[in-house]
Amino acid sequence: QVQLVESGGGLVQAGGSLRLSCAASGSIFSINTMGWYRQAPGKQRELVAIIASGGSTNYADSVKGRFTISRDNAKNTVYLQMNSLKPEDTAVYLCNAQIVSLFRGVPYPYWGQGTQVTVSS
Repeated sequence: QVQLVESGGGLVQAGGSLRLSCAASGSIFSINTMGWYRQAPGKQRELVAIIASGGSTNYADSVKGRFTISRDNAKNTVYLQMNSLKPEDTAVYLCNAQIVSLFRGVPYPYWGQGTQVTVSS
């Protein structure tokens, strides 16, 4: 099986920073795109940032210039550095990875359990 485990969420004041981590483990053959999504109460899940295996990135307009996504392929880990946080960034942040497992020969989307980020004004 494959697991994604997130860490790094918490409560921070507006203008502060947090760093999220998401580590993939299990029967992994390869990992393609990794990314972060978020879901606020009463709202749809939205893409925050994604990073391809080669390092190319894409960001939601609302976080450009404030958030940075990166990955360590040797550790099967993706990070999200969040700076200049705003109250509207408050949400559950979920990690996603397109993983080719040892048992499935095509990429499959795996999700972490989510980590709460709360930004106070």
